Amino acid sequence: MRTRSVETTSDNMAGIGAFLRNAWNKEPVIMASCGIGLVGAILPFISPLTKYTAMLNAAVPYNYPVPVRDDGNMPDIPAHPREPKGRNLDWIKNL
Repeated sequence: MRTRSVETTSDNMAGIGAFLRNAWNKEPVIMASCGIGLVGAILPFISPLTKYTAMLNAAVPYNYPVPVRDDGNMPDIPAHPREPKGRNLDWIKNL
């Protein structure tokens, strides 16, 4: 049994180029929509904004705090919303 190895040659590249040129000449709208779809699918993976979006989403709490009546025995609940409790978000300022 012989296995055929696939190599990129100039003939293969010329064939792909001919196919794309022929498809563009026959159906430019479909080719443009496929190109836009490929860019839309690939762009989030190569965009630097994806990293910062993930960091911001991780910093924002999923469950927002509900106002509670302070009886003086709640050290983990800030007395005022501006009181610095929780994780430090100074990294946002350094973007």
